[in-house]
Amino acid sequence: MNWLLVIMGAAVGAPLRYLTDRAVRTKHDSAFPWGTLVVNLTGSLILGLLTGAAASGHASPHLHLLIGTGLCGALTTYSTFSYETVRLTETGAGFYAAANVIVSVTAGLGAAFAGVSFAQALWT
Repeated sequence: MNWLLVIMGAAVGAPLRYLTDRAVRTKHDSAFPWGTLVVNLTGSLILGLLTGAAASGHASPHLHLLIGTGLCGALTTYSTFSYETVRLTETGAGFYAAANVIVSVTAGLGAAFAGVSFAQALWT
């Protein structure tokens, strides 16, 4: 049963990542990987919300598998973040590469902590 929940979440998360990245790229014609940043920050926020809900007893382990492991696991992408950062460096866009690392890590952690804080405030 657990593996089915992960598959169901991933079946939504992977196409959502692709479609979100495509939509953001059409809006922002830039060397900076805005699409990957958006999906990673969104996934971090969702996972933070879910973690905060679980900590306050409002999210089951099954929901964590479906949304946390399945959806967020397929929505977010560390490999694409790494690849795009290396490509930016290789093409001489070192500023964008450094900005990508700094913004992705800082804002990703911030989104996760904000999600946890919001969920805990909501259910305490």
